[in-house]
Amino acid sequence: MITVYGIKNCDSVKKARKWLTENNLDYQFHDFRSDGINEELIQSFIAYDGWEKLLNKRSTSWKQLDAADKENITEEKVIVLFLATPTLIKRPVLVAEKHFFIGFNAENYQTLL
Repeated sequence: MITVYGIKNCDSVKKARKWLTENNLDYQFHDFRSDGINEELIQSFIAYDGWEKLLNKRSTSWKQLDAADKENITEEKVIVLFLATPTLIKRPVLVAEKHFFIGFNAENYQTLL
């Protein structure tokens, strides 16, 4: 089972979903906004690849954070930030059996899926 996590209006999520559809791969889409996000899900993402790669410091959401929120980032602090502002999570997050991808890269998807 392939699950794509993100938000439906994100361009990278759209590209990933289009690629999966064009390559006849069944997947489930989990929208952080409408389907929600919880600490357990965030912890499962962190377990795959660490919180540093999940944190999208190029996002508008990151740029809009107070300076204090951006300082001394720890795993505990980033979990609180992700719960409050899921758009801080780099997208899409794709989970497929033993594979885990952050962001969309057609070559990676092709090789591993």
